[in-house]
Amino acid sequence: MNMQKMLKEMQKMQSKMAKAQEELQSTSFEAEAGGGAVKITIDGTGKVTAINLDQDVVDPEDVEALEDLLMAAFNAVVDKKDDATQESMGSLTKGMNIPGLM
Repeated sequence: MNMQKMLKEMQKMQSKMAKAQEELQSTSFEAEAGGGAVKITIDGTGKVTAINLDQDVVDPEDVEALEDLLMAAFNAVVDKKDDATQESMGSLTKGMNIPGLM
């Protein structure tokens, strides 16, 4: 493969990656814990955009349980975002071993 053709292919891939990143950043991810008692939504950058709590889960006598549910929901939603990012970017870089890319 000549160098000019390889550079064009890299530019195409860079453009596709930028588009995929933009799409991911505008995507919302939601996860829940406690059978839906706690729901957390984040955007594609990882910022929390919403937390919904079922009234029954708010017990002043058992704050630790609520903390555990929040942590579980947050970890689950971050995993969803990370999986979507890996899937999106992984399809673009599949078979390539470029240092610094995913």
